[in-house]
Amino acid sequence: MSKTYHFVGIKGSGMSALALMLQQMGEKVQGSDQTNYYFTQRGLEKAGIPILPFSEKNITTDVELIVGNAFRPDNNVEVAYADKNNFPYKRYHEFLGAFMTHFLSIGVAGAHGKTSTTGMLSHIMKNIVDTSFLIGDGTGQGHQAADYFVFESDEYERHFMPYHPEYTIITNIDFDHPDYFHDINDVAAAFQDYANQVTKGVFAYGEDSYLRQLDIETPIFYYGTEANDDYQARNIQRSTTGSAFEAYYHAEKVGEFAVPTYGKHNIMNALAVVAVLHQLGMPMNKVAELMPTFGGVKRRFSEKKIGDTVVIDDFAHHPTEIEATLDAARQKYPDREVIAVFQPHTFTRTIALLDDFAEVLNHADSVYLAEIYGSAREIDHHDVNVRDLAAKIAKPARVIPEDDVSPLLDHKKAVYVFMGAGDIQKYEAKFEELLALTTSTVN
Repeated sequence: MSKTYHFVGIKGSGMSALALMLQQMGEKVQGSDQTNYYFTQRGLEKAGIPILPFSEKNITTDVELIVGNAFRPDNNVEVAYADKNNFPYKRYHEFLGAFMTHFLSIGVAGAHGKTSTTGMLSHIMKNIVDTSFLIGDGTGQGHQAADYFVFESDEYERHFMPYHPEYTIITNIDFDHPDYFHDINDVAAAFQDYANQVTKGVFAYGEDSYLRQLDIETPIFYYGTEANDDYQARNIQRSTTGSAFEAYYHAEKVGEFAVPTYGKHNIMNALAVVAVLHQLGMPMNKVAELMPTFGGVKRRFSEKKIGDTVVIDDFAHHPTEIEATLDAARQKYPDREVIAVFQPHTFTRTIALLDDFAEVLNHADSVYLAEIYGSAREIDHHDVNVRDLAAKIAKPARVIPEDDVSPLLDHKKAVYVFMGAGDIQKYEAKFEELLALTTSTVN
């Protein structure tokens, strides 16, 4: 009798995606987590995957344990029980490192843009060849006979070090996760080590100075808009319906492509996807046909309309990501007021990047801030408060509590961009409830 994979922390984005993929490959899957709702659990529930409360009783001899990276003996009863009773387990990234050796694997790494790029690459490849994939929005798809495997490659705590993919995209290098990385040079060193493990090709964003310093034996294909990039996007057109560009490989025109997404960053993500598929020998006419049908990924510029109001939900929690998201909102809605509703994620990140957050939030017309969402992996030493951020923002900025988001109603026909990696969706839900009282049209 085959064992059941038991996921400790199954609602995690990577964990839920892996659980879904394994189930689709014919494996028995279950998991445990906290009882509060998280956006990934809908997919698990639809797939019929059991989600149990954390309990020592879940750890038995007939399960194979995969443990989320946030869980340790001091904060989880299942991990403590497994350690005490010598039950073996693998961390998510350890399991994935072994799993990917069965395929031609393509990783997507970078400080920002991993999920959107993985989603686009997966969408196109699965419609051309048999492909399994893991996306960081909790989406996974598995086929036993798949030749290719596309996955998101996370740099936090150097979790990507067990990975040895044939190819990888690296979208950028930026200073994030200050609770782990010492500085930008530490981040760059981690990506250098990761790139050294890629066996056939690295696709790196050419305008990133740190990526230009990669020193590896594996071929590097730089992509961007400059003359020294191997893959170039030319004749870029940005409109309220999306973006379009021509892609060149040196002097060779690869094709013309259109993406239903917004912002310069998404053009570069699309170019990276084109570059990989071109090197893999995929038909470029088919790639161009499929790209406009990409529907996006969860919590990345996810839109809904309530009457005349546009509500955008986005995972942006770093200054670079906020800047990109607001740029995308300006592109699609150039004639509307753009309102940023932002919840800082972790005290360490807020302290390290306080001035940068203030600078990019000034790209909105007005700013509303939620209280800082602390991570389970840190302690609040009261060194920073969200009001410290509000004081540094030049545009109108105020802090709003979750139980009273009514100040947001002061703007008419505006675009509200809710951003954060914590529980900003609670504020968004409260706001949508208020809007629903004044309108009956929801798209």
